[in-house]
Amino acid sequence: MQETPAILLLEDGTFFLGKAAGKQGIATGEICFNTGMTGYQEIFTDPSYFGQLLITTTAHIGNYGTKKTEVESDAVKIAGLICKNFTDRYSRKSADHSIQEYLEKENLVAISDIDTRALVRHIRSKGAMNGIISSQELDVEKLKKKLAKVPSMNGLELSSQVTTEKAYTLGDKKATYKVAVLDLGTKRNIFNNLLQRDCYLKVFPAKTPFKEMEEWKPDGYFISNGPGDPAAMDYAIKTAKKMLKSEKPLFGICLGHQILALAMDIPTYKMHHGHRGINHPVKNLVTGKCEITSQNHGFGVSQEAIAANADSIEVTHINLNDQTIEGIRIKGKPAFSVQYHPEASPGPHDAKYLFDDFIHLMAEYRLKL
Repeated sequence: MQETPAILLLEDGTFFLGKAAGKQGIATGEICFNTGMTGYQEIFTDPSYFGQLLITTTAHIGNYGTKKTEVESDAVKIAGLICKNFTDRYSRKSADHSIQEYLEKENLVAISDIDTRALVRHIRSKGAMNGIISSQELDVEKLKKKLAKVPSMNGLELSSQVTTEKAYTLGDKKATYKVAVLDLGTKRNIFNNLLQRDCYLKVFPAKTPFKEMEEWKPDGYFISNGPGDPAAMDYAIKTAKKMLKSEKPLFGICLGHQILALAMDIPTYKMHHGHRGINHPVKNLVTGKCEITSQNHGFGVSQEAIAANADSIEVTHINLNDQTIEGIRIKGKPAFSVQYHPEASPGPHDAKYLFDDFIHLMAEYRLKL
């Protein structure tokens, strides 16, 4: 592979020199890092990463190639890739393409040969910030001007750019349960987990009015993961409030968790550098058991506000690294959510019981009819 120089410039003026990978060009976005050792293709296609430059902390990217079935959406969703060792030679016989072929096909700009350990330490110290990758223009001053025009993730609404354009159905019409999905940027494996549990799904665009979802007569509602600042999503918050009033079971994951909190007037906040990886320890406060979880979020829900509303909201899960809120249940309502990804692939399966809990709530609802 012919080597072409590339540069990564951060918002605070720090820059790193490396080599171009994937498509040559320029990419911008908020910089973040994922500590997972495997599963890079699933990470690349997770809609929650839309608008972000991803740092992979594992040293080797590309060594097992890519496979058509190992995706979480219809295309790569990250804005750009930053890694240490990048190779287009792969050892897995079942792979379809090399990572270089894959990224070129997906038009993704990447940079390799970066000291990702130093870069991640910098982000952990200084916090999340915007960045720019370039293999076309290497002049730092010119790139600073381009970077200055990139909007902050704080206050940015992005779900409308990754949601489905039209409503569609999945599964067997004769399935026991009907679930209406508010698609804010859903991962495919969430659908798989619901389909495996005898659910028939109708996936609705992010800005679908609640009335349209209710007319389908679902047994329960699901609010998905997705990108951007939840506080900028008035439309989704309004829909979630109406879902709660319907008294039907409601389950939210990641961004869906934040939207549920906002629907209960619990504010969200921009985290210093977020949680992204597949080994985050979470404690279930209801059972006392701990789970190793997959996570991808840069916003959280206010601990102080939830504590002040303990009469209406119960904290069900906490992060054992920093004590942030990882799960809530709405008292008196069949509604709950988690900040992490119980469906995760790659990642552990410790939290898949949450889908069973949702099914149980719908079963109880059906008995009341």
